[in-house]
Amino acid sequence: MDWLVNLFMGNGVGHSIMIMSLVITIGILLGKFSIKGISLGSTWILFMGILFSHFGLRMDPGSLHFLKEFGLILFIFSVGLQMGPGFFSSFKKGGMSLNVMALAIVLLGVLTTWIIQLLSGEDMASMVGVMSGAITNTPGLGAAQQAFVENNGINNNLIAMGYAVAYPLGVVGIIMCIIIFKNIFKIDMIKEAAHVDSMNKDEDKAAELVSVKVTNPGVYGKTIYDIVKFINKKFVVSRVLHNEDEVEMGSPKIKVQEGDKLFVVTSAEDVDSIVAFIGERVDMDYEEWQKYDTGLISKRIVVTKPSLNGKTLGFLNLRNSFGVNVTRVNRVGLDLVANPSLALQVGDRVVAVGTKSAIANVTKLLGNSSKNLKKPHLVAIFTGIALGIILGSIPVIFPGMPQPVKLGLAGGPLIIAILMGRFGSRFKIVTYSTVSANLMLREIGISLFLACVGLGAGEGFVDTIVNKGGYMWILYGFIITVLPLLIVGTISKFVYKTDFFSLMGLISGSTTDPVALQYANNLAGNDRPSVAYATVYPLTMFLRVLAAQIMILFLL
Repeated sequence: MDWLVNLFMGNGVGHSIMIMSLVITIGILLGKFSIKGISLGSTWILFMGILFSHFGLRMDPGSLHFLKEFGLILFIFSVGLQMGPGFFSSFKKGGMSLNVMALAIVLLGVLTTWIIQLLSGEDMASMVGVMSGAITNTPGLGAAQQAFVENNGINNNLIAMGYAVAYPLGVVGIIMCIIIFKNIFKIDMIKEAAHVDSMNKDEDKAAELVSVKVTNPGVYGKTIYDIVKFINKKFVVSRVLHNEDEVEMGSPKIKVQEGDKLFVVTSAEDVDSIVAFIGERVDMDYEEWQKYDTGLISKRIVVTKPSLNGKTLGFLNLRNSFGVNVTRVNRVGLDLVANPSLALQVGDRVVAVGTKSAIANVTKLLGNSSKNLKKPHLVAIFTGIALGIILGSIPVIFPGMPQPVKLGLAGGPLIIAILMGRFGSRFKIVTYSTVSANLMLREIGISLFLACVGLGAGEGFVDTIVNKGGYMWILYGFIITVLPLLIVGTISKFVYKTDFFSLMGLISGSTTDPVALQYANNLAGNDRPSVAYATVYPLTMFLRVLAAQIMILFLL
């Protein structure tokens, strides 16, 4: 039985893999349990790592450090790739006010943490860990630990201990704020839903389908090209109905006459201008138009050929080359107007109208192969990680700082991943991955990271909590969780008139807490909390990582 003892208590590769596997397995199994819909999820891996380490089941320090940093990079990079396409667009229009509120929550959290640290005399490193746990932000924990190592050359387990202590009540505190607002504002969910629907009845997707009857004498005899050029709006005419019985595919050369009906695809904000110029809106939906189609079919074609990544619709010239009209492009669930300058990305779903043979030719051109979508593009991932590490290693000198500041192994890959996710297609870089592939990469990364953090922090965890005042971190974390949410949530409701569904999404997204989002969605019965969550999540995630690093580098 000596081999079994050596396997668990030894110091070799087999021992390290065994300990890591057990910590992650038990942690994931425990994360499946919930109480009234609330679960700590993968954070149980951290707690299991602490428990194993407390009883002497530890790993080789070198292997532990490598796996922790590599797991963090995998997690951060995959998150950045996922949120990259929507990062910059989240600042537009209604999303701006939500992002301002999210920014205020982050800044208030930092300020609250700093004030508590000054009043209590706690070590700033431990308070940054408490802050990360209080707002359930694991990347912030990783960024803080990495920044501490970069700045001091050694690891500080107090950061992980603070995170582990504050996390459970952080989850509860976030959901508690939602409940408090519901009671204070006396929200009736049915009435709130009706109010939101009435306020947003004209709010549609980025691409809207509208039927227009030609009644403006000024456009009689004009070509569609002339109309588009004169209005100077981005829209596509999918079909034209002549004399109530003859339909032809939209083309720039078609001349419209009095009484013609046009099936137009455009952005919601341009609908009124286009309708007013051409004539009047008519009640004729997509199904009715299909009744008139003779020999024309409409099909969604998936772009799967890497060689087309970054090519514009104008460059492909599908209308003149194949006689096919592209009306819109669906990207990550959002319909975009198919204007000539729109650059395609692998994974886009192109809606094309044409004859059966023409559609078949375009399908061959674009790929439409699910097999290609399932193929992982590892070159882009590891190239991006390498560039992120290079960026994170560049020293930046600030006046008054004793040494240069670096973005580190967390900040560098995150920024590169966001940029690649948003602009990669312009440089022919294929960053597309299936949802399951991205999720697998994220889960492996975060599991390795949490397990290593727990195994590294467990040796002195109980002593710190019981004998060194660590129990007060629970109270500090609760204050850091609740105070910013209550202040900013109240301002958002009364100043910005934010509806309760969006407020729940703001609270969940500004704390990057999927557990709170799940609770909010169940309470709302619609997807508005998810929309608000997705709107503020990219900026919030970036700010949380950056804030943790800045506090370690500037306030420690």
